[in-house]
Amino acid sequence: MDWRGRRESSNIEDRRGQGGGMVRVGGVGGIGVLAVVLIGMFFGVDLTPMLNGSGGDSYSQAPSGPNTVDDDSERFVAVVLGETEDIWGAIFKASSLTYHQPKLVLFSGATRSGCGAAQSAMGPFYCPVDKTVYLDTDFFRVMEQQLGSRGEFARAYVIAHEVGHHVQDELGVLEQTTAVRARSSEAKANAISVQVELQADCYAGVWANAARDRLKLTDADIKSALDTAARIGDDALQQKSQGVVVPDSFTHGTSEQRQRWFYQGYRSGDPGQCDTFSAQSL
Repeated sequence: MDWRGRRESSNIEDRRGQGGGMVRVGGVGGIGVLAVVLIGMFFGVDLTPMLNGSGGDSYSQAPSGPNTVDDDSERFVAVVLGETEDIWGAIFKASSLTYHQPKLVLFSGATRSGCGAAQSAMGPFYCPVDKTVYLDTDFFRVMEQQLGSRGEFARAYVIAHEVGHHVQDELGVLEQTTAVRARSSEAKANAISVQVELQADCYAGVWANAARDRLKLTDADIKSALDTAARIGDDALQQKSQGVVVPDSFTHGTSEQRQRWFYQGYRSGDPGQCDTFSAQSL
């Protein structure tokens, strides 16, 4: 992945160095602290209620400090965000639509979002209220050390997935699915959530297809994204944390599903191939 020297997005707000945060990790039942952190970190699952139970231990993320901000991380994020702006802007324009670029906030430990408190344990997420992606860049270190997910394009996949949620927001998908989920049973709401997340994976693949020549992506880059998708499937995380897989509780899709939908977007390069809501099988 050749990203250095490319245009950097100006839609970034850097709040790092403003202090870390304290998160309670008690009262999580049989899921376990590691699972809560891992599931939360992969792509916008708000686990704050689970982390606020009584009892248990506390996990405090050490503040990065005012002089330890990794500017290279910011440049990387800015380039990837800039690439999503250019590519989705062109895709929308080709369909006579206007793409409104999202903002991206870098933070360390904890910050505020239009959707409420943002904490590291929640992981990267997109807030439709303020049209903003929130990302603690320390998450990239956790990806490598705790999940074994390596490679720069694995990081780009994370950002592209969250931007995929913004694309859904632009198209009205998030508003519609949120309304349906609100009046559905828990099992049905979870199933819709899986469709939403898999579509965002597919959109990340569409972006990767368009960015392939621009960023000189290699087969190894795509493999790193697929490997990451495999590591963060609901089944893989549940098996890792509790030794039992509970399909009705899935909210993001299995490892196989996440890989398949990312690759479908990458192979086709067509957002129209990302209709997870009409698919006979996910």
